[in-house]
Amino acid sequence: MSSPIAVSSNLPPVLSGPLLRRLEASRLVLWLVGSRQLRATLQLIYEDSESGSTELNLPLDASCCRYIPIGQHAWVHLIEISLESKLPTNVYIHYDLLIEGAGSIADWAPHLLYPGQSKPSFVRRDRHDHLLHGSCRKPHCPSKDGLGQVDALLGSTLDRPQDRPALLILSGDQIYADDVAGPLLVAIHRLIECLGLYGETLEGAEVDSSDALYVHPKTYYRREELLPDYTANEELRERFFGGVRKPIFTTASAANHLITLAEIMAMYLLVWSPTPWRLIEPIIPANLPQEKLEHYRSQETIIRSFAHDLPQAARAMAQIPCLMIFDDHDVTDDWNLSARWEDNVYNHPFSRRIVGNALLAYLLCQGWGNAPEYFGELLEHTQALLAHRDARQYLPLASHDRIIDRLLAFKHWHYRIAGQPSLIVLDTRTRRWHHERQRIQPSGLLDWEALCELQTELIDEKSVVIVSPAPMFGVKLIEAVQRIFTWAGHPLMVDAENWMAHRGAAQVMLNIFRHSRTPANYVILSGDVHYSFTYEILIRHRDAGPRIWQITSSGIKNQFPENLLNWFDRLNRWLYSPRSPLNIFTKRRRMQVTPRIPSRSKHGERLWNSAGIGQVYLDEQGRPTQIRQLNADGSEPTSFEHLQRVSNQRDEQLQENLPLSQPRARKCK
Repeated sequence: MSSPIAVSSNLPPVLSGPLLRRLEASRLVLWLVGSRQLRATLQLIYEDSESGSTELNLPLDASCCRYIPIGQHAWVHLIEISLESKLPTNVYIHYDLLIEGAGSIADWAPHLLYPGQSKPSFVRRDRHDHLLHGSCRKPHCPSKDGLGQVDALLGSTLDRPQDRPALLILSGDQIYADDVAGPLLVAIHRLIECLGLYGETLEGAEVDSSDALYVHPKTYYRREELLPDYTANEELRERFFGGVRKPIFTTASAANHLITLAEIMAMYLLVWSPTPWRLIEPIIPANLPQEKLEHYRSQETIIRSFAHDLPQAARAMAQIPCLMIFDDHDVTDDWNLSARWEDNVYNHPFSRRIVGNALLAYLLCQGWGNAPEYFGELLEHTQALLAHRDARQYLPLASHDRIIDRLLAFKHWHYRIAGQPSLIVLDTRTRRWHHERQRIQPSGLLDWEALCELQTELIDEKSVVIVSPAPMFGVKLIEAVQRIFTWAGHPLMVDAENWMAHRGAAQVMLNIFRHSRTPANYVILSGDVHYSFTYEILIRHRDAGPRIWQITSSGIKNQFPENLLNWFDRLNRWLYSPRSPLNIFTKRRRMQVTPRIPSRSKHGERLWNSAGIGQVYLDEQGRPTQIRQLNADGSEPTSFEHLQRVSNQRDEQLQENLPLSQPRARKCK
């Protein structure tokens, strides 16, 4: 690829961010990417009844700001401020980043300010009693962006700090590294060129370098032909394939699968900020297949709409603490689904590099800001890798492979947020419980050791919010379909990665809930599935509980096929009614599972299919008092209601469509 098409002096100082990541009584964490190593001062201004008016000006030196270059004109900055005095609660705290030679946020990122604001602001809530959550933000999904609803909510509470949500929790698929629209991939390559993002050498591939990849005839809409494969002749169930070559990556949308670290880092910039879009010209590349031109044009319209709405998303993420955890599409579809998948991917140098690059980008853009205290050693090695390039601005091959080895062995992506109630964010991707004898079978989402650690975290807590990217309690019909495909030897065809798919992991999880010293109230926030639902669960074998609320909001910018979901919903209600003998065969037969009904349900649907953001209010015991989906299209929010609260007319309608006898707690939905 040619030299950068822009020079540093012509670039804005900040390319993406700031994103507000962690907010605690005496700690503040911000993330941004600058076009250079920035010299700045963080300013905090607030008023409260105890200390009156306060203004802090905190120079950002090496003790509180870490810089890691990812290109000639791109530096990741993580600002971690430790404060001598505690920040006040339930009041607005205004902040600014005063950059040497560039001025304040109002000068270099006015899109981060609401009308009437001169500085962004945030609120440190005294309780985690108002949460926003969601997952699955795919830029080329035709729906609107659910982060726009976060922005609208924050904008409507500018004079009511007590109404601000405590946290925005993003529970997976913040990017789709494996499912990329052609126009977005073109924009990624233009941004790589503009910023001089570092290149790399590739082993075990048809192309030997990142530059060769970007100009290859198969780089647009044909990348599945470049991805590695293997010979399927090891498992008895697969012997009929003989020596047929099978793709290692199982995604059905690999036509533009991201490969290099530069591509993935550029995607993060382009999905989180409008600024990079202003630096690149839309072009149709010469190596775009002519037969894909019409498809490219249709995707281009959606991508332009997505980019147009990015100022609202960026503004929201600058003014509310954002917690994150990965799911599969942050890396690749079916990531670590089975031991066989791991064997195939990690024993091939090219596929190992692709997964490793995505994990390295996750560390720099998401994981680091979640819990900086866990990543000191990893960041030192990463900093060393990115600081040493050859004359072509390529990363050293041996060092690149070593940092990927460290990333794949790292076991502390999970983290905990103290408060009332506590939040426990699970890593359900890298600590899996393998089937040792049938390695093609789906792995448990957490291994035995990780589940024991989870139980230790829960002991003597009164209530807790658990963030599990995949729902712990999902739609039983869909899980049954996944089980059938797994039995037939094809778990990858249906993403058979639910908590109940692995007997050992499911049993340990249920035993944790039954333990007498674990919480009385659990709220489980999940995503992954591209539709939203709420189940209220009562474990029968404990006095007075525990009570569990499975609250799923998915996706932020993604939706399930409408007709297919309607059939799944209807069949699930018919086949798994309280009187159905099929309940005998489920792992939930010792529970009462009560679905909550979406307020805008027309025919008794339990599943709500609309892009948006979940909203949950909790009482002092950690129990939900209101559960809503803020629909991305701006329509009336959808509430998930108790069956008892549904009108008599609605009950009559449900009776006509469902085999239910009365609106009470019922098993196995």
